[in-house]
Amino acid sequence: MNFKMVHTEVHVLDIDASLAFYKEALGLEPVREKGPEDGSWKIVFLENDQTDFQLELTWNLGRAEPYDNGGGDIHLAFTVDDYAAALAHHTQMGCVVKVNERMGIYFIEDPDGFWIEIIPAKRS
Repeated sequence: MNFKMVHTEVHVLDIDASLAFYKEALGLEPVREKGPEDGSWKIVFLENDQTDFQLELTWNLGRAEPYDNGGGDIHLAFTVDDYAAALAHHTQMGCVVKVNERMGIYFIEDPDGFWIEIIPAKRS
């Protein structure tokens, strides 16, 4: 048997804010979505041209209390070819929550508090 990871899921309170964040912060675009005609929930899959791994955003109508998407212990990780430019961009966005200079990485936080680790593509 061969297994291939295809997506991970994050619950969101404001689908529009999350879509805007993931586009601006990481260049992720919606590639498909599904949900019932009554609009009670929506699932949107995001990806970019760097990988076929997808991020699934799940939204539920009427949900007001925040989700526990791992509390910073569970996170996504992205490599970036220009670490300094990415850090400057994310700092300008105001979404950097932790910089670990010793390890050469940092974390950003989405609108729902889900952490994303940013790693330089090439480490010296």
